[in-house]
Amino acid sequence: MPRIISVGTATPEFAVQQEETMQLAKRLFSDSMKDIDRLLKVFKNGEIKKRHFVKPLEWYTEPHSFSEKNKVFIESAVGLCLTAIRNCFALEKMKKEIAYDEIEAIFLINTTGLSTPSLEARIINQLPFSSHTKRIPIWGLGCGGGASGLSRAYEYCLAYPGAKVLVVGVELCSLTFQLNDISKSNLIGTSLFSDGAAAVW
Repeated sequence: MPRIISVGTATPEFAVQQEETMQLAKRLFSDSMKDIDRLLKVFKNGEIKKRHFVKPLEWYTEPHSFSEKNKVFIESAVGLCLTAIRNCFALEKMKKEIAYDEIEAIFLINTTGLSTPSLEARIINQLPFSSHTKRIPIWGLGCGGGASGLSRAYEYCLAYPGAKVLVVGVELCSLTFQLNDISKSNLIGTSLFSDGAAAVW
């Protein structure tokens, strides 16, 4: 029966209190939304205390091209994935020891950026994985991506009993922030999402 043995996570260095994010949103949206004070209640109603971003808060107040943001995505996502994987493989956390080259397949889930070569292709040569490790990128499923990745890994292990697989998810939602989008949905998204990565085997 497939099971999860270990979990590792990684968060970016810039920790931001929800109150700071709310004040920034007020500054950015107050001229375009007449009922901004009523809408800002969503920041408190979400009961989020703190979030982590790959860039300092002020970076998001300036316009950035898609290519610039995607470059930041690739660099940050690879670094966070490596940290999450290393944390997942940290021996003091694991119930049993495993070597990187025992991993038969890597499922890499993300939605918030584009990468060719894919992220797991960039990662696989930076850690001592086997050259025969299979790579399965899963892109574009949004909030359901993690569950889908775990489901695909489960099915893989059913098909290949005894296989050891790694599922890695990384989302850098802050990089999808649209400075000039004055919609309520953009304000809601600004109140909820953050950046980070997780790995399980």
